[in-house]
Amino acid sequence: MVQAPGSGDAKLNALFDRIFQRQVRESPGFATQLGLDTGANARLRSTFDMRPPNAQRVANAARDRAALAAVRAVSPATLSPTAALNREIVIYDLETSLLSWDKFKIDAVQQPYLISQQSGVYFSIPDFLNSSHPIENASDAEAYLSRLAQFPKLLDYDTQDQIEFARRGFLAPGWSLDLALGQMEALRKPAAAESGMVQSIVRRTQAKGLAGDWGARATRIVESQVYPALDRQIAAIRKLRPTTKPGDGATRLPRGDEIYAAALAQATTSNMTPEEVHQLGLSQVAEYSAALDGVLKQAGLTTGTVGERLSALNSSAAQLYPNSDAGRAELLASLNANLKEMMGLLPKAFATLPGQPLEIRRVPPEIQDGASNGYYRPATLDGSRPAIYFINLKSTGDWPKYSLPSLTYHEGVPGHHLQISLAQQSKDIPMLRKLSFYSSYIEGWALYSEQLADELGGYKGIEKGGYLQSFLFRSARLVVDTGLNAKGWSREQAVDYMQKTTGFPRPRVQREVERYCISIGQACSYKVGHLAWLRAREKAKAILGAKFDIKQFHEVLKDGSMPLTILERRVEERARALA
Repeated sequence: MVQAPGSGDAKLNALFDRIFQRQVRESPGFATQLGLDTGANARLRSTFDMRPPNAQRVANAARDRAALAAVRAVSPATLSPTAALNREIVIYDLETSLLSWDKFKIDAVQQPYLISQQSGVYFSIPDFLNSSHPIENASDAEAYLSRLAQFPKLLDYDTQDQIEFARRGFLAPGWSLDLALGQMEALRKPAAAESGMVQSIVRRTQAKGLAGDWGARATRIVESQVYPALDRQIAAIRKLRPTTKPGDGATRLPRGDEIYAAALAQATTSNMTPEEVHQLGLSQVAEYSAALDGVLKQAGLTTGTVGERLSALNSSAAQLYPNSDAGRAELLASLNANLKEMMGLLPKAFATLPGQPLEIRRVPPEIQDGASNGYYRPATLDGSRPAIYFINLKSTGDWPKYSLPSLTYHEGVPGHHLQISLAQQSKDIPMLRKLSFYSSYIEGWALYSEQLADELGGYKGIEKGGYLQSFLFRSARLVVDTGLNAKGWSREQAVDYMQKTTGFPRPRVQREVERYCISIGQACSYKVGHLAWLRAREKAKAILGAKFDIKQFHEVLKDGSMPLTILERRVEERARALA
């Protein structure tokens, strides 16, 4: 049913566009990631936001407060239901963006540290230049060199900013700084001409047949500017390292209990307390352990606890690819085969399919020690750069074969790639909303997708054990994240619990736990979001009965990412309109 526009719809949409365009103009890297650094915004391709960090924070907060006031001033009584929904979600989004700086004077309650094994410009900029900055012509290559020349100043900003934050008690745990230092040193180690930052422009200009001394120019920048700035950062972090407080989770932070409560609320878009999340995790662990017990027995694995049997399966030679370049290539080929097979099954459950291409790549080796085990990067809005699903292949032993399909369904289709692509392509939401990120919605959908893949016949034999192990793992995250950040668990205590529960290899589990210490609360979004998606589907089924159509249920993805409470209400509204 087509809605008649409200009298205020056009005004609200114009306001949304102004807010969005200002965000793009003030965030050149963001513009490049979206493919919006063209035309009137072409100048953005050759720069980053070079304002000093505190100037950025103050200006961005003022911008968001003004935007919030302007959106609130549009009366919902003048809006169509769709526009009123957009207004409600944008208000929620702007309020969330303001909380971290206004209340705690940090950039993000879910990521309270500036420099860690997963944060800092040393970590993000080289990867951005290689995988997000396009090189199609000489102008793009010049823009690459311009950005490379700005990287040293961003490093120095980060160094000084971290020194100031450390004085206030916001300095990552010692082991995190050690990992960060190791990654900085790995970035610094090659001769400048062999640096990934140089080789990226050399390789890509050659591929495009672009004549020029690109490699020599990039080498001079890296040698004379980037490496000295890295040396300064390494020296500063080494000096700070002995001063960091003991402990691993948020309990070590100033006002850590308040910060974690805010992080958990943001991550889950719920009012659940840390204790409620912890208890939910324990009950979910028990449920999936029992389900796995049956699957493992059917596979002939009958001796030991569920965790012990999973551990034995994980180390079985038949389940492992060789830990070599050839083995990694074979593993990536298997992921692509899974992706192709699932694309063929999607029409059974979806009326609209993703149009954006998807590539599967390994995490760059220079950051694999601190990077997540897997993550997704959306395509540009114009499709000029594909979406990328990254997998950390430091060791193929982290990825037994039976566990891989569920990961592909989570990161690819019907998970992140399908959901984010449909939101990007949707004509039902403004651009500002297409970029809203609610972890509980997005990660909850991705976990729901692993279950949906089972319903579509996406798992063969013991691969269903991999899917259930994935759910057990996400349930254990609820226990571990709250244990670390609310109950004062140590990193070792958390690793022990998760390895015993899930049977995953200890190095993989340790990287996960270290992530929860740095990105607090976010790990809880998966299972809380999954349960909300299931509740919403069951509610729609109850309302529609025999008229329920799974394809129409999934069309809600076109409404874009939103807080879980709004999602459940929206699904109910859609179902009642069809009843």
